[in-house]
Amino acid sequence: SVQLVESGGGSVQAGESLRLSCAASGYTDSNTCIAWFRQAPGKGRETVATFYFGKNEPTIFADSVRGRFSISRDNAKNTVDLRMNNFKHEETGIYYCAAARVIIARCYYGPDHYNDWGPGTQVTVSS
Repeated sequence: SVQLVESGGGSVQAGESLRLSCAASGYTDSNTCIAWFRQAPGKGRETVATFYFGKNEPTIFADSVRGRFSISRDNAKNTVDLRMNNFKHEETGIYYCAAARVIIARCYYGPDHYNDWGPGTQVTVSS
């Protein structure tokens, strides 16, 4: 299994930026996917982005964040960072990272296939 810890959450104004980091420990390899999800108050978890550790698989972003969010991996620190720009008020919530091993070179999109989860980090966007 993979142990995950998110960091970098906080309070921002709408239009501002924030970077979240997901630190992974335990076994990861080219068949590992790390995904970011968020959960607004009173709502279910929705996918923000998925990132495949292998090659030739593009990062997948939710339509609502494409063009504003980016994702990168720091191999030295074994982190997957989510850079979020131009925040919207409705993007307040708890942000989670999760890990899954995949058989084919494509990450699962929804949360149901992800078995290892971090505790989450709160992001509050004020208007």
